[in-house]
Amino acid sequence: MAKTLTIAIMDPPYETANTTTALRIVNAALTQGNNVTVFAYEGAVNLTMKGQQPHANPVKGTSVEQEQHPTTKDWIASLFELARKNSVKLEWINCGLCVDERGAGDWIEGPRRGSPKDFYEAAQKSDGILVIPAK
Repeated sequence: MAKTLTIAIMDPPYETANTTTALRIVNAALTQGNNVTVFAYEGAVNLTMKGQQPHANPVKGTSVEQEQHPTTKDWIASLFELARKNSVKLEWINCGLCVDERGAGDWIEGPRRGSPKDFYEAAQKSDGILVIPAK
């Protein structure tokens, strides 16, 4: 029987290794057949922003194609696909208060708007809870 993991993350894209660590944990949990609820709070609501674009690196002289710069929106989209493939549930909740403060409402398919109450309720139903705070 699938377990459910709830993760709260707060760091915006590309600022710390916390984001990469959180996404790897989500990937591992989904791969092992578990359900995951992610509550994106503060700057983490920008992780799913639809407008993210990979970029070239003029210092290295590489093109967009050569650089292969990953975007968090693409990584998260692949997590939704992994959940579908493995017949498990990924629920991604962007804190609506944080979204409004940052103007971050244009995100990829999959996430939904929520509130801190959603994190509390998810935590109550979860088999494990992980909070990855900002510095």
